[in-house]
Amino acid sequence: MKKTRLREYARLIVRCGVNVQKDQEVMIYADLDQPEFVKMVVEEAYKAKAKKVVVEWNYQPLQKLHVRYQSVKTLGAVEPWQEARQEHFCQVLPARIHLESSDPDGLKGINMEKVTKARQMSYPILKPYRDRRENRDQWCIAAVPGEAWAKKVFPGMRTSLAVEKLWEAILDTARVTDDPVKAWEEHNADLAKRCDYLNSLKIRSLHYTAENGTDLTVGMMDEGCWRGGRDTSLQGIAFNANIPTEECFISPKKGMAEGVVYSTKPLSYRGQLIDNFSIRFENGKAVEAKAETGEELLNAMISMDEGAAYLGECALVPQKSPICESGILFYNTLFDENAACHLALGMGYADTIQDYQNKTLEQCREMGLNDSMIHEDFMIGCDSMNIDATCADGKVVPIFRNGNWAF
Repeated sequence: MKKTRLREYARLIVRCGVNVQKDQEVMIYADLDQPEFVKMVVEEAYKAKAKKVVVEWNYQPLQKLHVRYQSVKTLGAVEPWQEARQEHFCQVLPARIHLESSDPDGLKGINMEKVTKARQMSYPILKPYRDRRENRDQWCIAAVPGEAWAKKVFPGMRTSLAVEKLWEAILDTARVTDDPVKAWEEHNADLAKRCDYLNSLKIRSLHYTAENGTDLTVGMMDEGCWRGGRDTSLQGIAFNANIPTEECFISPKKGMAEGVVYSTKPLSYRGQLIDNFSIRFENGKAVEAKAETGEELLNAMISMDEGAAYLGECALVPQKSPICESGILFYNTLFDENAACHLALGMGYADTIQDYQNKTLEQCREMGLNDSMIHEDFMIGCDSMNIDATCADGKVVPIFRNGNWAF
């Protein structure tokens, strides 16, 4: 891959993704797969006048060893220095860049019961810090190829060619063109227009149907607001949280989902795959989950806490989108969720509530915003999906027909 194009991608992540500000601290979270590209991102952050850039590396084989040999008590402990670090993040609000490249099967065989118990121990301690940063900081999730991931996406190819092909797919779907910033300005404007139209309808519920058996109705908050593309933090800084992104999304009202929905793509959850699954909802709660692959893992995810069984997001993505039309199954939620309509179990987004800037998180949750330690997207869109909106005035408006926008 040409270094000039990789440099454009690094610049896009820093300038258009997190939009690093002068004298701002930057945190980069990455696996060990592409150190040279991480170096480019660090340099671009400094060129954007970052005060300090810290890289935190991850390595799946070490995660497996920690889980194997540490006790649940040790895994779930939050040490004083870790709390001090969280407090520092609340004070300085660093820009956070997450570079995904992990193996979709990299944590297969890990003791999920142990991991779950450890997360349930640490979450109540870390949650107050997360809530204090909610909507105040900038963050961006992007991706770089890992060898194992590339081989999963392009099986049968030699490793170097698979990595090159995955680089090409990532850069194409991330709109790394001759002028990436201009391409993203136009894309953000298009998503904003679609969200404006959806908001004008004053949607109170969405009814999803598809030939695979999906028949689900999801209710919306009266104060709900569709979002897509560029975000703006409470500090007034514009940023793009996902590169790439194709979705218009909203957080539904907790307790208002009835029916069954079927997955249309595999879900990579904590380094393991869940595939060919369905979830049935009653009174907003997932009451039954079945899967051909990873059913135990799926039910463990839904049982992480009380809110994990409720929906936190409804996102609309047409089949006529760059990622879907590429024909590539990425086995990575950042990409696969932007190839199809999807739902998310768990935490909802406060910024999908009107005038959220003047509301506390507690007030947003009282309105029906779901709260949870997880937020896990799963793909449900297909070329037979129809979605109808029931509006505040009782009118029914088609939103999707045969997998694409109906307007």
